[in-house]
Amino acid sequence: MNNSQILQRVLIIAAAVVVLAIVGVLAFVGLDTKTTFRVGLVLTGTTTDSGWNETHYNGVVSACEKLDTKLIVKENVAEGTGDCEKAIHDLAKEGVHMIILSSYSYPDEVKDVIESYPNIAFYGISSYYSSENMTSYFGRMYQARYLAGVIAGMKTKTDSIGYVAAMPNNEVNRGINAFTLGVKSVNPDAKVYVSWTNSWDDEATEISCAEKLIKDKNVDVMSYHQNRHAVATTADKAGIYSIGYNKVAEGMSENYLTAAVWNWESLYYQIIREYVQGKPNTVKHRWFGLDSSAVELAPLSPSVDEKTIKAYESARNEVLSGDNIFAGEIYDNNGEKRCGDGEKISDETLLTAMDWYVDGVIIYEA
Repeated sequence: MNNSQILQRVLIIAAAVVVLAIVGVLAFVGLDTKTTFRVGLVLTGTTTDSGWNETHYNGVVSACEKLDTKLIVKENVAEGTGDCEKAIHDLAKEGVHMIILSSYSYPDEVKDVIESYPNIAFYGISSYYSSENMTSYFGRMYQARYLAGVIAGMKTKTDSIGYVAAMPNNEVNRGINAFTLGVKSVNPDAKVYVSWTNSWDDEATEISCAEKLIKDKNVDVMSYHQNRHAVATTADKAGIYSIGYNKVAEGMSENYLTAAVWNWESLYYQIIREYVQGKPNTVKHRWFGLDSSAVELAPLSPSVDEKTIKAYESARNEVLSGDNIFAGEIYDNNGEKRCGDGEKISDETLLTAMDWYVDGVIIYEA
């Protein structure tokens, strides 16, 4: 072996030693050679509110743990105050790769901010707005609402059902309409009385609305679209049936029939995995239905009779087989035809233009 070959081998060995040394140093100081994805989550309330915010938080935490990503949370970010913009700027400074905006109004408030961070993937819940780096995501909760309506329609004796709701936006209206279509599918004579609180989380107003519906409209079944469970507890105290929302309320009697609940872990796992796999914001709108386990009805109360169970199971099977709830002849509560025989209402309309109510909905103003 000549001197040139010896020198070449020495250089190769030296280079290998240097590489091994660098890897050893990185391992010693605890640095990871792969990218750790950072996920930002913006909440209107706290991570321990026993309602909407806590269920989102727990779902994202679980998904992040499974996907080995780091979560950074901004709590108590009130809508319509500019706080959401600040939260996004703060998250960007902390190096997040994607941001989840977990309340309906956020994306519309911060369109310009979203577009100013083209390298961050945004996901906005139930938003009609989307962009190259912002996907609107939501579960087909209206499917679970429809099934809840079937149970309510079977259980009512007065044909008067109460529904306490936050505000008349597309998301809330979609749920009211689906619930009422479920009610009417088994009980054409029933009416659904809707009372607005104008807030996602206002316990005193929710209780007041529920009590007035019970007293003034003789409702014997109650449901709601609120962050927490004041309506259900009010119905329980009054001795009438209730159907919950968001998660199962604790400490209720058998009059608590079921709840339309979210499985946020399943939904967020799919969204975050999409980013980790390098496929963020591939579509404008992402829907997750009953078939994905993202939405569901909680186990039924023992007070739900066999006839009601059969009606519920039949309706559930129809939904799972692909039957569209917002299809066929549908009239609104002013008598105008909104969908014809053989037609269906598009996802785009459900997301952005549900500003009307189906026949059977009565807006109650005390």
